[in-house]
Amino acid sequence: MSERIDDLQIKGYKLIQNPDLFCFGVDAVLLSDFARAQKTDKVIDLCTGNGIIPVLLAAKTEAESIVGLEIQEESAGLAKRSVELNRLESRISIVQGDVKEADVLFGASSFDVVTCNPPYMNDNHGIKNDFTPKAIARHEIMCTLEDVISKSARLLKPGGNLFMVHRPHRLIEIIALLRQYRIEPKRLRFVHPYVSKEPTMVLIEANRGGKANLRVDAPLIIYEDVNKYTEEIYEIYGMTGP
Repeated sequence: MSERIDDLQIKGYKLIQNPDLFCFGVDAVLLSDFARAQKTDKVIDLCTGNGIIPVLLAAKTEAESIVGLEIQEESAGLAKRSVELNRLESRISIVQGDVKEADVLFGASSFDVVTCNPPYMNDNHGIKNDFTPKAIARHEIMCTLEDVISKSARLLKPGGNLFMVHRPHRLIEIIALLRQYRIEPKRLRFVHPYVSKEPTMVLIEANRGGKANLRVDAPLIIYEDVNKYTEEIYEIYGMTGP
């Protein structure tokens, strides 16, 4: 296996990754920064992959109970080893399992916070028989957007929050499904590669049983120039600028 250990540049935490499977991107980092969790909150990260979001949430929040759910055995194994590498076993547990069975695995209304960086692509033409790890991570092969939202609704306690990152072109579908399953969208933040470019990601916070009152935060801009992050991105990554 072509494994590597990456320094996450926060609290000395590291992550074991295998490029042959799937490596985390900026979307996971931004979601971990966008999400909020208190010390007593029970948190679950759906489609956790190699465990990047649980590890970053452990670094960025005081949450003492974080579960990562991942269907792929190899990715779940990497996540478990990263938890052990960072000595976070008392706070993070990795479970190999199917999002579609999450409420059976953990029980209904059992979490205060759900996070998810799900597969973005629902156009599976040409990959219907492709069950490689990268295809599963990117395309809705093993779970759909509706699976993620419907199971989040089951897993969340009344008043609990869902934090998700997705693509803007699916935002209408996302909002329709959130409302269908009675998770009210409360906060959006669009992510732009450059200030002059259209957004490529959207960060979403929604509340189970909340009242209609949507806030749109100021845009998050990734680059201020070629290969130069904005000051906010450097802060999110825990780095100093060039």
